[in-house]
Amino acid sequence: MLMMSKISEKFEVQGDKKNSDFFREYLPKIYDRREKSGIDDLVEGLSAVVIQVEYGEAIKYLIEIYLMTPYRFSEGYISQTHKVFVLRNRDGYPSVIVLEPLDKNYFSKLSGIDVLYARAKEKPNARYMGEIYKTKNLKETVGILEEQEFRFLVPENMVNRFLANENFRLSDISYFTNNLVGYSESDLDSLVGLGVGESFVPEREEQLQLDKVDEVYKAFGFDKLIQGIDHMATRVLCHDRESAILELLSMTNYYFWGAYTIEEMNSSTNICRNPNIEDELLSPAKVFTANNTPFYTKTIDGLPSPTEDFVRNFGKRMHHMAYAIADGEQEGGVKNIDYVVGELYKKEVPFLADVIGECKDFPDLKQIFSKSSSLSFLITEYVQRCHGFEGFFTKDNVASLTEAAGADEALQKADVCD
Repeated sequence: MLMMSKISEKFEVQGDKKNSDFFREYLPKIYDRREKSGIDDLVEGLSAVVIQVEYGEAIKYLIEIYLMTPYRFSEGYISQTHKVFVLRNRDGYPSVIVLEPLDKNYFSKLSGIDVLYARAKEKPNARYMGEIYKTKNLKETVGILEEQEFRFLVPENMVNRFLANENFRLSDISYFTNNLVGYSESDLDSLVGLGVGESFVPEREEQLQLDKVDEVYKAFGFDKLIQGIDHMATRVLCHDRESAILELLSMTNYYFWGAYTIEEMNSSTNICRNPNIEDELLSPAKVFTANNTPFYTKTIDGLPSPTEDFVRNFGKRMHHMAYAIADGEQEGGVKNIDYVVGELYKKEVPFLADVIGECKDFPDLKQIFSKSSSLSFLITEYVQRCHGFEGFFTKDNVASLTEAAGADEALQKADVCD
């Protein structure tokens, strides 16, 4: 008989994806361990996401962020190894922290992973690095997790001096996702007083470029339409799917909402959510996407392999960050998401396909993927939930999005060399 926890009793697992006996056995055990160890009480919401770009490319990336998202530069610092750009949205929403190495020859442990993959090695420092969660007690949180055999990066041994700060601690690189999970007692809406480096502001010409893009953004009315981060999706190998989920659930207060099989794309979409918030944009959902069968069976069963094509080219990593579009429409009945995408097309922002979904006169949602950024390798997704749509997604939409991303990936097969 499977044990129950408070979370297991409160949330019924959604979806049609069949999980293993191991997963179904350990899911409630992990919830129970969290409750008894104190992790559930200590760890709160998501405070910040950390993205790194290559040397000299931060302002270019900020210009991209300014045009496509509601995030704006708030503070800047220079550590021993990085320029640190803190970007803010609305109060209470997670910050976006963009790191740019000070040295064009900068190379870290994560860089060493990225050079193993033919597409990622083009820019080995360009990647989503991980999240930092708010905790009531940093030392206690780390101590509990270390007792459970989770490993943390040792600050004095870290190349990245921003992440070596004593005011937050980062887990070792995940074996299953290549992402980091961090904790801080600060909500990170400001880094003032956290000793992350000397304060700086962008150069005058750089700020003028950002201001110009901000004017375009507001002229389009995007400031009233693009809200915040809706979810973040990591792509992993099929045999890492369950471990990636259970690892995250062990280290945070999130719960497993459920998983659906996307038969057409030979994949599954697996969603974890924060149970303690009313507005999900305050602590966005974490999504894991994986093949149902590995790439090497493709020539046997004829099934597609878009997710593992991505992983084989870039490694296990964050694939996209989705932004919520306010429900509603413009003059002439044009849905807000169609309007946003249409205006971005005029600014030569490339998308992988047309907007997917209808949103007529019943609850539904519309979604679209941009092409991946050449600066971060991240795809930007937009999602509009219409007429009070309460589900997280629809299988048809996810199948179409996965197909579009897979087709684009197939056009960029990586050369394999040592």
